[in-house]
Amino acid sequence: MQEKTNVMRILDSQKINYKPYYYNSNDAIAGQDVASLLGENPSQVFKTLVTRAHSKLYYVFVIPVSKELDLKKAAKSVGEKSIEMIKQKELLPLTGYIHGGCSPIGMKKFFKTVVDITSKDFETIYISAGKVGYQIEISVEDLAKVIRLQFDDLVK
Repeated sequence: MQEKTNVMRILDSQKINYKPYYYNSNDAIAGQDVASLLGENPSQVFKTLVTRAHSKLYYVFVIPVSKELDLKKAAKSVGEKSIEMIKQKELLPLTGYIHGGCSPIGMKKFFKTVVDITSKDFETIYISAGKVGYQIEISVEDLAKVIRLQFDDLVK
């Protein structure tokens, strides 16, 4: 049995259903590779991206690993003029997570979170459990019980 991550403890404490998955990796690997290791459809495996807007506010976007974030669509979805990806070195101090293990659940501070609309096409989606090599499968409805989120078309 693998150890529980903070994400799993948060979900357990709120009695929210999820299914943990583990894969062997010592390094952060591309989301497409995670989908392959899990044997899942890359459109159903989601990555968590953290951005900074022109206004200096931070936003979190959760999109399929097989897609690229459309910065214009993302900015529009949160009512900003423009946004950009944060630098990798900013991720840990800002969120408490490292690259490859960033989850929308359990960040140090809550940031407005937008999930790509395609997530609604699936009964469940896969997201990081907050550590490289750890994923959880969760319904979007259950995810919305843990974090405030909205849906929008975010990808190119």
